[in-house]
Amino acid sequence: MEEIEVKVLNIDPEEIEKKLVELKAEKIKNEHQVNLIFDTPGFSLHNDYKGYARIRIKRNLDNDSEKILLTVKKNISSEGARHNIEHEVEIDNCDEMKKILGDLGYELKHRGEKHRISYIYDDILFEIDTWDKDTYPEPYLELEVKDKKDIERAAKLLNLDEDSITAKSIQQLRREAGIED
Repeated sequence: MEEIEVKVLNIDPEEIEKKLVELKAEKIKNEHQVNLIFDTPGFSLHNDYKGYARIRIKRNLDNDSEKILLTVKKNISSEGARHNIEHEVEIDNCDEMKKILGDLGYELKHRGEKHRISYIYDDILFEIDTWDKDTYPEPYLELEVKDKKDIERAAKLLNLDEDSITAKSIQQLRREAGIED
């Protein structure tokens, strides 16, 4: 799967959600996530592959269902937006997957939790992320689009400050905030 995404920093989550409701965007997710990021001891996935491996445990807060996903993500461009390739598979046993990754030489580099509320409107995915304070202290909006031109359209729809739009990864934001592991 390919994705094109940016983050919008310095947001008020309640205000963003209010605007999405006014647009009649469809709410598609209200979930709690646990994200486990893996890499080699020397960070070869990050340094050589420009990516990471992740186990994500998603708990749907509306119906209390759970899904566990293993993802390998590779960044192929960060010009104006992050353009990533994702390979993802659903798994049924997080502990066994952690052991498999360990046996393959990967180690847990970061564990973070967040609340994510997602809306879709006109093929634009709007995701309001609020991480635990140790992972990232400020909420942000993630925009995922099929075409880069839709980023500007999304910004206009919600009257977003274009100076707050960034193609930086969460790892880059954490590093800038002085909290990267």
